[in-house]
Amino acid sequence: MEFSLDQPDKDLPVTFAARLRVFFSLLVPCLLLLPAGASAGVFSSLFGNDQPMQVEVTDPYIELHTGAGRGYPVFDVEERGEWIEILKRKTDWFKVRTGKGKQGWVARKQLEKTLTPAGKKTEIRDATFREFSAHQVEFGALGGDFEGADEMTVYGAYFLTPNLSTELSYSKLFSTTSDANMFNIGVLIHPFPEWRISPFFTVGTGLIRTHPKTTLVQERDRDDQLAHVGIGVRAYLARRFVFRAQYKNFIIFNSTDNNQEINEWQAGLSVFF
Repeated sequence: MEFSLDQPDKDLPVTFAARLRVFFSLLVPCLLLLPAGASAGVFSSLFGNDQPMQVEVTDPYIELHTGAGRGYPVFDVEERGEWIEILKRKTDWFKVRTGKGKQGWVARKQLEKTLTPAGKKTEIRDATFREFSAHQVEFGALGGDFEGADEMTVYGAYFLTPNLSTELSYSKLFSTTSDANMFNIGVLIHPFPEWRISPFFTVGTGLIRTHPKTTLVQERDRDDQLAHVGIGVRAYLARRFVFRAQYKNFIIFNSTDNNQEINEWQAGLSVFF
């Protein structure tokens, strides 16, 4: 049956209080799926417990920028023989701290010319599976089916910990009876982030705006609240690329009180940083 908010396929009267109960009843079991100690890690450091790596400047000087990019001005220069600490990475830029406590961003090309405490050239590898299991930001695009309607989705995700992420998404739906725009916010639970093919569970809520395609009777656009629960899998491909497939079950709380239950299937690609 094709998606249509004008002809709901199931009558699901749900009060606002019941919606909240359903949402939290879905969230709690997902949290219980976290490995031991992971829930405590939700409020721990977002950058992990790895110690900063120290390297020695061997070029005549190394430039520290105020941000991760050549468009940011140089505010400090460290000379040959000085030691700096590498704090974190953002694409091909690295945040460092000098011996005087100054923090700035250094280009990969300059950092590759430094030496480790063992006197070896600093080796900088491209994104690896280890970074996939512990990254913070992800963007992606998905395509699929929304109860018979074609669907395209773009999303952005932020990982609070390797086991827990939040996500914002925008979807465009195309059907013969109506088009729609959908906005969602969700929480994703990743029980096994260290797996190359990693499952996840999600719960969330959002808004759908429907534009009916009618010629005889002029119908107004409608805004309806929705909620979802879902399951999916993320597979690390190479470098910074991830394949993602998912299934979600939606309840659309129609303003006419004739609520709908919708099944969504999607797959696509994402890139992480």
